Formats: sequence, structure tokens, C-alpha cells
Amino acid sequence: MQYRYIGKTGLRVSPICMGTMTFGSGCDEKEAFRIMDKAYERGVNFFDTAELYPVPPKKEYVGITEEIVGRWLKTKNRESIIVATKVAGAANGWFVPPVREGLTAIDSFHIERAIEGSLQKLQTDYIDLYQMHWPDTVVPIEESLKAFDRLVQSGKVRYIGTSNDTAYGTTKALLTSEFHNYARFESIQNNFSLLNRRFLDELSTLAQKESISLLPYSPIAGGVLSGKYNQSRGAKGRFTEYMNSKNQRQRVMAQRFMNDKTLLSTQKYLKIANDFDLHPVSMAVAWSKQFDFVASTIIGATSVQQLEPSLDAMELVLSDEVLQACDRVHEEILYPMG
Repeated sequence: MQYRYIGKTGLRVSPICMGTMTFGSGCDEKEAFRIMDKAYERGVNFFDTAELYPVPPKKEYVGITEEIVGRWLKTKNRESIIVATKVAGAANGWFVPPVREGLTAIDSFHIERAIEGSLQKLQTDYIDLYQMHWPDTVVPIEESLKAFDRLVQSGKVRYIGTSNDTAYGTTKALLTSEFHNYARFESIQNNFSLLNRRFLDELSTLAQKESISLLPYSPIAGGVLSGKYNQSRGAKGRFTEYMNSKNQRQRVMAQRFMNDKTLLSTQKYLKIANDFDLHPVSMAVAWSKQFDFVASTIIGATSVQQLEPSLDAMELVLSDEVLQACDRVHEEILYPMG
């Protein structure tokens, strides 16, 4: 196992991170334990969750995932596991989270309330990596970072990170931390896959120059790159459910991930995988972790069987021929997710 470091931290993590956002909705606690056990047995030491999980976000669901992860953590040596969780983003963002009555903000009050809730649910006295789930466009970043810094100074949090952020937002945060001598964001968790290479446009340069690690999520584009939606647009999965949802945000998200361009691109990636005798999921996950600015790629599963191809990517290094073939698909169909 070749471990990698997150940013400028002492967090030494496996190249694959086990995501947990379906625990409590897509699968029950028993299966979640089996998934986490399998990942742990295969060498995964990095587990990511959030106070908002599981998805789709519902008031009656909130916190279930952290509770499941917390009970599982009690069965393991805590110091052998790097735990990451997140404070829900601001209600002025891309949707109103069903947390704290939909009044969330990345301010001192909400950050402190969120960390206490996460520590209790996870049954631990510290979080290794505490992340902002998405930015706050109203609360000044100075206030947010001051609150995060207090958590680091108190020992409740070891390091902090951001998610779903922009090059401007991340740069502003890094400069603010440097000016005030606050703890800085050491990681950024953004969507990154063969179908969504947007991180390479600007953020990759920032990540390399400032030593901030990308933790890619949705490396198989929410299941699209597995090819199941090419077989049937009505295949069992999150985006089939979202397409038929009354929630407009979910319908828009489904259309972004599952459209004519993404399915055509996926068809071409499936051929590449077949030509080189690779599982398409293993190929997609391996592609997302092959960049020097990536510390660990976040995978997900709702069953142990579904997990195997992603774990197989742990040691998989794609050849130049495979990488070049994938690049040609992107050149032919630019930014299929928009």
C-alpha cells in the first residue's frame, strides 16, 4: 500500500477513501458494516462522512450515517482510521439543507453546533479532517476560518478542508489563513471524473502550487461510468430516482450526470475498458487517482459486491495507451456534464 499525505498535514491516507453517503438510505446498517469491514480489510484507512448524510437529504435521515459510522468505529482501533466529516453548507447555497431548521451558515454558531453533534454521533473525541460541505457566500471567510481554527486549537479537529469550492474561494481562504495565522484548508473535495474534468481548468494549478490536495468524489459519476444507464436509462440507481423526483434540484442534477453527451462518452469509455481488459469502474476510479494533486479518491457503494471493482483500483496504474485513449474521448466530447 502506497499511502499519500493530505496537503501539508500528517494525515497519511490510502489512495482510496470509503465514502458513506448512502449508509442509512441506500443500504442498512448491517450492509454498511460489511462494506466498511471489507474496505478496511483491503487497506483503506480513510473514511468520509457528513452531518447531512445520508442522501437524498431528508430531515428524518439527517445524522443517521454518522451514527452508523460511529458504531462501526467502536469495533476498530480509532487511531488506525482517518475520519473525515463535514459541516453542512450555508442555506444561501445550492440548496437549503434540512439541518438546524434550514438556517445553516458557515459561522461560529453553526460550526460549533455541528462539530459537537458529529463528535457525539461518531463516538469520538476528535475529527481528523473537518470540511466545509460547500461555501457560504454571505458570512466572511475570516469568521468561518476563525471558528475552524478554534476547533483545531482545542484539539477537537486535527485539520480542515473545503468542498465544492472555486479557485477564487479557495485562494481567498488560503490567503486569509496566512494573513491571520489561522489553520488553513489542506484539502478540497470536488466532483472529478472522466465525465467532469473541470478541476483541471484552474483548480489543479492551485492545488499543485499551494499543496492543497484534491479528494475527488463521484469518480464513476454517480454510477454512470459503470455503464448501467447505457443499458437502460431506467436502471436502478440514484439518478433514475432523481429523474422522477418532485424536487427540481434533484432533477437538474440527474440531467447533468445522465444526458446524451455523458452516455455517449460513457459508451466510448466502456469500449476502452473492454479493449484493455479492464473493469470500467476500476478504470474510472484509477483514472481519478492518477494525478499528483490527488491524495485519495472517494468511492461509494450500497453493497459489498458493488464495492469490489472500486477497491481493485487501489493498486491499478493505467498505461499511457489507456490514458491517451481516454483523453481522445474528452477531446471529441468536451465537458459532457457542462
